[in-house]
Amino acid sequence: MAMSRVRILVVDSYAKASRDGFLDFNMPLAGHLYSDMIKRCPPANAQVETDIVYPADPGFVTPDLKQYDGVAWSGSSFSVYADDLGVKQQIEMAKKCFEEKVPSFGSCWGLQIAAYAVGGHFELNPLGREFGIGRKMSLTPEGRGHPLFTGKKSTFDAFISHSDHVVYIPRTCLNLAGNDHSSVQALSVRKNSTEFWAVQYHPEYTIDYVAKMTLSRVDRLLKLGFFKTEHALRQFAEEWEEIARDPAGSQDLKWKYGIDADVLDDDLREVEPANWVRYVCEQAAFKGLCG
Repeated sequence: MAMSRVRILVVDSYAKASRDGFLDFNMPLAGHLYSDMIKRCPPANAQVETDIVYPADPGFVTPDLKQYDGVAWSGSSFSVYADDLGVKQQIEMAKKCFEEKVPSFGSCWGLQIAAYAVGGHFELNPLGREFGIGRKMSLTPEGRGHPLFTGKKSTFDAFISHSDHVVYIPRTCLNLAGNDHSSVQALSVRKNSTEFWAVQYHPEYTIDYVAKMTLSRVDRLLKLGFFKTEHALRQFAEEWEEIARDPAGSQDLKWKYGIDADVLDDDLREVEPANWVRYVCEQAAFKGLCG
């Protein structure tokens, strides 16, 4: 069987100032982190190519989406209800994905932009920010039967970092998962015979990435009360980096932080994007046969 070639557009949703901040801490940019994950996911008979765009930048123009088989959206520090050009440009791009019938997948901001584009509403979560590991994500009955979660446990933990949450979704959205902090942790957003699969958490994150992100947000995390002192924050980051360096030799630290294969095992953590990439590859192959 010939290997099929699939093109996916990766959306790095951060503003340039935020991207520069990541580089200051030797962190990969969100678009590159996402692109690397997408390229790990295709089935054996498909080859995935990615392009990265930065729609929060001034003067951005959405490329011709018809040349892509799918669009993958990273997280972002924006709020969808903000009066910001970078937000407005991304909302318009999300709407175009539905108009052009291009399937999409997204994390965190990706979920919010997808739902907002079809009439969803978001607010700051009164429970505060969810950071580090989101606990006890539970699939809804719709989630247990949805192809996004094929091969996923019905309850799991995931890396997470967000302050906003869904307060309203239209009937065209299916709530696929939630937990005690946010009742909507995964969605299938449907419009114009097109689906945008999205999760509020971050399958693209790794434990060392979260450690670096913690160090990049010292003042914010201290103010929010996640740590009592800067020393405690830095110890947390150091111990998570130790787990990343030597998972087998860090049983004590994994027990201390309640960390298991849900977030450490790439195959388990990336079930959702892998299922989406497989879906995109199947759709592209079908279009090729019909074309």
